[in-house]
Amino acid sequence: MRALKLGLLLISSILLSNAGSAERLSPERLWDLARIGDAVVSPDGQSVAYLVTRYDLAENSGTSSLLVQDLPKEIGSEGEKAIAFGTTLSLSEPRVMLKDVKGIGSLNWLNHRSGAKLVYIAPAEMPSETDTDQAHDAASKEPEKKPQAWMISPDGGDAVQLTKVPEGISNLKTAPSGDAIAFTVDVKLDQEVSEIYADLPKADARIIDSLMYRHWNQWHDYAYSHLHVVQIADDGTASQPVDLMPGMKADCPLPPFGGSEQFTFSPDGTQIALSLKLVNNPAESTDSNVYLVNLADKTLRNITPGMPGYDMNPTYSPDGKHVAFQSMERAGFESDRNRIFSYNRTQKSLTEVTVGLDQTTHNATWSPDRTKIFFDSETRGTQQVYQIGTDGNGLQQISEGWFNFSVLAAYETSSSNGVKRTRLLLKQQSMLRPTELAVLDVDSKELVTITNVNDDVYKSLELPRVEERFFTATDGKQIQNWVILPPDYEADSEKKWPMLTYCQGGPQGQIGQWFSYRWNFHMMAAKGYVVLAVNRRGLPGFGREWNDQISGDWGGQAMQDILAATDGMIADPRIDPKRVAAIGASFGGYTVYWLMGNHESRFCSMISHCGVFNLESMYGSTEELFFVNWDLGGPYWKSDGAAEKYGTFSPHQFVRNWKTPLLVIHGEKDFRVPVTQGMEAFTAAQVQGVPSRFLYFPEEGHWVLSPQNGVVWGRVFFDWLDRFCKPQ
Repeated sequence: MRALKLGLLLISSILLSNAGSAERLSPERLWDLARIGDAVVSPDGQSVAYLVTRYDLAENSGTSSLLVQDLPKEIGSEGEKAIAFGTTLSLSEPRVMLKDVKGIGSLNWLNHRSGAKLVYIAPAEMPSETDTDQAHDAASKEPEKKPQAWMISPDGGDAVQLTKVPEGISNLKTAPSGDAIAFTVDVKLDQEVSEIYADLPKADARIIDSLMYRHWNQWHDYAYSHLHVVQIADDGTASQPVDLMPGMKADCPLPPFGGSEQFTFSPDGTQIALSLKLVNNPAESTDSNVYLVNLADKTLRNITPGMPGYDMNPTYSPDGKHVAFQSMERAGFESDRNRIFSYNRTQKSLTEVTVGLDQTTHNATWSPDRTKIFFDSETRGTQQVYQIGTDGNGLQQISEGWFNFSVLAAYETSSSNGVKRTRLLLKQQSMLRPTELAVLDVDSKELVTITNVNDDVYKSLELPRVEERFFTATDGKQIQNWVILPPDYEADSEKKWPMLTYCQGGPQGQIGQWFSYRWNFHMMAAKGYVVLAVNRRGLPGFGREWNDQISGDWGGQAMQDILAATDGMIADPRIDPKRVAAIGASFGGYTVYWLMGNHESRFCSMISHCGVFNLESMYGSTEELFFVNWDLGGPYWKSDGAAEKYGTFSPHQFVRNWKTPLLVIHGEKDFRVPVTQGMEAFTAAQVQGVPSRFLYFPEEGHWVLSPQNGVVWGRVFFDWLDRFCKPQ
């Protein structure tokens, strides 16, 4: 791991070299940062194609560019050294294939007979269906654009449009055989009111007969996401799409966050494995399954019957003999440990690969020789890369350092002496820097970061410093915390600093080395605040027992962990105990509301974004009931035990104790934690005479995604903090 340690040393040198810089990260500067999207390795393992998105704050939108870059031949002592973010590489410059395109995504390589091609989704003009009398009016309007599949040669030339689907397409995936692509199309199967009552074409109403009529930030649109397949001929032309789910009132991928990782072609292109949730009560169940569909006859077969939790993200072994997928064991628990299973297509048998592993898994990826599976996993406040043999033996962590790594692909390449090497393409980020691409050599464990898309911004920024600290919980266990210190923290040893206690959401979501575009610890520290990020009870990366302890105990040990860590940090003589604020979103927003009535004068200010305020009213207005059923024991009326939890843990029960100034932030289109939760909290604060403000976003959901809204969020956020605990 010498090279990774070198990377950490280089980070320190960068911090020191920027110490005299005057510029710091701000809400506006945050939107100057480029964001790496899809990244895929070419079939020959020689290059990587990736998307880079840049935003125009004035235009309130962004565009993406498609780049192709050679992958390093040598890594380590014989070639490129492992590096930290921001260090110049002697790798080849990327070739820009497409520049400043709106709406581009789903990037793939197609190993076509005529040579490797890049396939992606981008908007295309659709032919008008207006009649002659409407032609004049139609001509005065901009042509309608819908996302379609496109193909371009990495050697250059014009892009070719492959599909002309009137509804548009999403989630594209190519077949390893090089002769087909798959994608999803929204297929309308339900009737609207105006179709049920044809004589009332202007009626504006919904008739709702079951739950999940809205989800996260969207109302059900009477359509279902169906997987389609298109054949690609030798001359590069595409056939008509074929629906693999005709008439099915089901979605692939699973909403709201599933993507093309939820379906995949077999190596020979004759079969597709996909994830489906075919249950009668989707709002109360996490029971999804992995299915195989033969493209010749469209038969669909469930390979995970009797497995009641989430079964998702199938991937074929390189020889096509096995299908690996990730599976949660417990029905209704959306944050259960993700195991890796392997399905033997010949024997039709299942084997758990990760038996006994006391942590969850993500991004299961076969090694080229199919003897190992790589994955990434939360590990003590970071996200690391692991390998395990397909027989369940040989588990090994193969990355290290204060980073979050995500496995994108495994590929094989030959070094200059002809030795074959297995490499992993990774996404790499930290609290200080957003995502860059990296390559990890599996055998040597050497790492090289191969992109640096934000060098133009970071070369002038002063950077904070990140520390790891541990505090003792009320039950004697150790709590891991990330502490982010302002750039000039060491400059004045006598100065006392304000502190932000950050309360994590989830409730099961580790505070790792991630880079957020709202809850950005780098930016908070750059504004002069010490940030305490507490990996309290209920967060992954510290064993299953630690992760599970939040369920059924929302206002219990997890809250005590946050208070204990806050007290431990306040004991530092450099922290000003009179200028400490609590902040958080989602479950972190719930935490802030709960602390409002229970913090015993520890905090001088509070900020809650999309937080749960009243557990009973939230249960009746949220959509994923399996979440509250698991974490709170079912409906509040169902049992005395559940009723007790709602009464003990609901923040609205402690409003009589509220005195601390409170900023409430909420989006109208948040259906996970409905906006009325924020309204109720703001009303309670106002009626109590508590200094309070409500920042309301009519077009945002659980997250703030618009560039200008993001800047508003940041400005109001820091304005509120500065009123009560401004750095001096």
